[in-house]
Amino acid sequence: MKEKVEQLIQEALEENPSLFLVDWEINTENHIEVLVDGDEGLPIDEVVRISRHIEHNLDRDEADFSLTVSSPGATRPLEIPRQFKKNIGRKLKVKTDGKEFKGELIEADEEGITLQWKQREKKPLGKGKHTVTKVEKIAYEAVNKATVELEI
Repeated sequence: MKEKVEQLIQEALEENPSLFLVDWEINTENHIEVLVDGDEGLPIDEVVRISRHIEHNLDRDEADFSLTVSSPGATRPLEIPRQFKKNIGRKLKVKTDGKEFKGELIEADEEGITLQWKQREKKPLGKGKHTVTKVEKIAYEAVNKATVELEI
């Protein structure tokens, strides 16, 4: 069943190149969960189309199942490079081994991301502090968790 579901997901996504698979799984009770995102968001009609494509091409007589197709949601961590690219210009919280960064995502390429933020630091000469712009390039392999910081 797993191979069939994977094939159906890929077929459904091929119909709209702006959509991409974030993750999917089948649990022990045959609940299929598919997380899809889009470069310009995920319209509800696309969720319905993908869900129907999967559901209508699986045989319930062969195996009973339940199905959920959705977007990852705003609070779920970013997992794949395409999600990072979609969120350029937004503020991210990124955890690596031993460090945490909060900044605007200014770049995302195939190797990693670049964050930028302002912070107050002690002046190199004299007394007091000044505001400096910091930039940090982080490889995807170094990212333990990255989430979009929602502004209220």
